[in-house]
Amino acid sequence: MSRRRVAATLAGFGVLEVVAAIVFAVLGQMSFQDTLDTFVLTNGLMGLSFAVCGGLIAWHRPGNAVGWLFVADGLAHASSALLAPMAIWVHEEGGPMAVQRVAGTAVMLTWPWAIALFLPLSLLLFPDGRIGSARWRVVAWAVALTSPLFVLEMVLDPKPLSEGLPSSYFAISGYDSLSALWGVVELRTSLAIAVAVVGLVVRYRQGDELRRRQLLWLLLAAVAVLGVIVPWSFVSGTPIVVLFAIPLIPVAVTVAIVRDQLFDIRLVVSRALAWLILSLAALVGYVVLVAALDSLVSARVGRSALVTVLVALGLAPVLPRLQRLVDRWMYGDRGDPARVASRVGEHLVSGDQGGLDDVVAAIRSALRLPYVGVVTRRGPVAAAGVPANELAVVPLTYAREEVGSIHVGLRSGERQLSTADRSTLELVAASLAIAVHTAGLSADLQLSRERIVLAREEERRRIRQDLHDGLGPTLTGVALHADAAANLVMSDPDTTRDLLRQLRRDTRGAIADVRRLVDGLRPPVLDELGLLEALRQRAGQLSLRSDGSTLDVRLLIPQQLPSLPAAVEVAAYRIATEALTNVARHARASLAVLELSCDDDLEIDVLDDGAAGDPWTQGVGLAGMRERAAEVGGSFEAGPTARGGRVHVSFPLGAT
Repeated sequence: MSRRRVAATLAGFGVLEVVAAIVFAVLGQMSFQDTLDTFVLTNGLMGLSFAVCGGLIAWHRPGNAVGWLFVADGLAHASSALLAPMAIWVHEEGGPMAVQRVAGTAVMLTWPWAIALFLPLSLLLFPDGRIGSARWRVVAWAVALTSPLFVLEMVLDPKPLSEGLPSSYFAISGYDSLSALWGVVELRTSLAIAVAVVGLVVRYRQGDELRRRQLLWLLLAAVAVLGVIVPWSFVSGTPIVVLFAIPLIPVAVTVAIVRDQLFDIRLVVSRALAWLILSLAALVGYVVLVAALDSLVSARVGRSALVTVLVALGLAPVLPRLQRLVDRWMYGDRGDPARVASRVGEHLVSGDQGGLDDVVAAIRSALRLPYVGVVTRRGPVAAAGVPANELAVVPLTYAREEVGSIHVGLRSGERQLSTADRSTLELVAASLAIAVHTAGLSADLQLSRERIVLAREEERRRIRQDLHDGLGPTLTGVALHADAAANLVMSDPDTTRDLLRQLRRDTRGAIADVRRLVDGLRPPVLDELGLLEALRQRAGQLSLRSDGSTLDVRLLIPQQLPSLPAAVEVAAYRIATEALTNVARHARASLAVLELSCDDDLEIDVLDDGAAGDPWTQGVGLAGMRERAAEVGGSFEAGPTARGGRVHVSFPLGAT
């Protein structure tokens, strides 16, 4: 038989026991008060809730020990709920005394295990059914080994289950003389529950977002149970009826383990905690005021009316403040956006090594969010927490341009960001967008530096290679021929003349290599003619294509230009000539126009009447022009227009 079937069978058996208990209570003509006094009703309700909830947990999570402990707890309560009315019915029918005594003894041997063993262990193992460390394993063993003491306290008590029923088989006459021991046992039972609660707190502090949501379900149930039990203990002692609240615990545990993402549990816990704390404050205030005013005003105006009014007036302004404190604990500082923005600003100004990672971690901590990340066009740049299934996006805008976005993990059960969360994040987004934009500029600057260094080193390697492979051997040959000619000038004039002719050729070749290297560093035509005349010369060279067709190249340029930085002058010449060359080679145009103007910026436009509207393929030429413009801080645009093609480049002379 599979574990699921075993769980379903045991849970079903517990339900049948509760049904049978109801039948025997009816047969025994027990009143509602009788079922309360003998704990039949409360044990039956707890047996039903623990058995069903434990069966559900064991069915969905067979490997989780919490479900099986709940099933055992339910069977213990259900068995006592069944045996008590059975003993009373046998007594009413005049049945055998032995049967009555066996049933009464069995009642005292069943339900104490639920309180002393099953419930504390299930809390220690919640929510995953495992003990975290060796220290907590010792605690679990201590709870298990000392649990029989509470069972002995119950089963040795000579007090019968109900009037007229016999005592248990194990009842002893000197039970009252062991009151000190029973006090220790009661303390042990309370400590077992308290230690389990401490373990839950430790797991909450150390757990991830999912673990914390699960623990909050149990916290909500505990708040509700305390809210029912504590007020009664202040007023008139705890009646049996308040035990009806205990089944909330197995229900909450089942939801936490099986369905932990129904809705935002934090909102419910926040309101419940505020209500509980305020209720406790009201009760304490009531007791204190009653004691203080009893001798003064009770004889004249009546104690209860005056105290109620005073407590109500005193607590009226407390609830909003108390709710804000609880909300801050549950939701962080989302109710105070300025505080969140201040914390983010501190991280941005400090310039810590963590950078944006520390900023998003601060946002996540301030708002108690499961996940916060920043994504730009380059991809994720910072993240904190574990990404949730549901993500909300808040854009980061700088100078009317979206530079990135904040990705926020929604809390359990949320379908979208609340108004308070979104308002806070939008306030933070303003400063964060500046940081993201600055980080992007820094990354671009670093990339540009790397490209400049790489380009410089590549150029140096090219020049070295040219000098080593071309000019170096040529000059070596010149030197050798010169030495040979000097040695043979007297003895062999003919050979000397041949050597001198070879020396002349080698020298001219070396001069050509030097000119080629110099031209590669900077076009000599710029130094010889200037930018405008150099462009006129190049336009004239492109007017006749290699296939014999002509290209009408027109220049719309000023008569003179101010003195330009060398880098801008070279970039402008290279881009303009490359654009005209592309028109001559690829555009199938009959007209090309080069417009140049210089005011605050140097503006160059190359227009042609080639094919209009056809998309351009990004090639080496366009990429090279774009990089040349970027190197000196210029902007570059190229593409088809309605009348042909257009290349536009702008160089900010002031910035340069």
